[in-house]
Amino acid sequence: MKLVDVWKIYKTGAIEYPALKGISTEIGRAEFVSVIGPSGSGKTSLLNLLGALDVPTKGDIVLDGVSYRSLTPSALTEIRRRKIGFVFQTFNLVSYLNVLENVELPMIPVGIEPSRRRERAMGLLERLGVADKAGKRPAELSSGEQQRVAIARALANDPSIILADEPTGNLDSKNTAMVASLLQELSKTYGKTVVLVTHNLEVARYADRIIHLRDGRIEREEILN
Repeated sequence: MKLVDVWKIYKTGAIEYPALKGISTEIGRAEFVSVIGPSGSGKTSLLNLLGALDVPTKGDIVLDGVSYRSLTPSALTEIRRRKIGFVFQTFNLVSYLNVLENVELPMIPVGIEPSRRRERAMGLLERLGVADKAGKRPAELSSGEQQRVAIARALANDPSIILADEPTGNLDSKNTAMVASLLQELSKTYGKTVVLVTHNLEVARYADRIIHLRDGRIEREEILN
């Protein structure tokens, strides 16, 4: 992924608010990158642009050699469905579906047939240690279990990129470490590119690199061992 002089400017009436001001950087295949910064620094705006949920006001994002600006809305939707998995702070599991059905859900729009959906969903739940919760509703799970299910759902269509927005924000210290380690494993063992937005510097240090944002700009980049 390559970001080239990316700006995001929001408008309220005649007032313009630049959330991102000329961001340029590259994110390598299977790299784990953390993005940190104070509130209002542009972290969520950056993640939304990387995830093709929004488009830059100026500049461009290039994924596997393809410019986001060159794609139609339907093509961007296909990018989100097939290449990107999202993990959220609030899990965003569907309350009236059980765990297995939640993980199967992203596979329906891409046309995976039911028996294959179920097989793949169970395999992911087993990998993440929550296969025994397959028949339960999200409200019957702990926060840590819900986040593991949410990560399984993010992996449902075998995306190359995982975007995680404060995924440990609602977790205790034990589950925070578990989720951070899991994201690291997705990068190191399974070759996923992981971009993590967090306020937690301890979590950020599980990454290969930390991008420090301030006032919509990259203040510095920190390479970790």
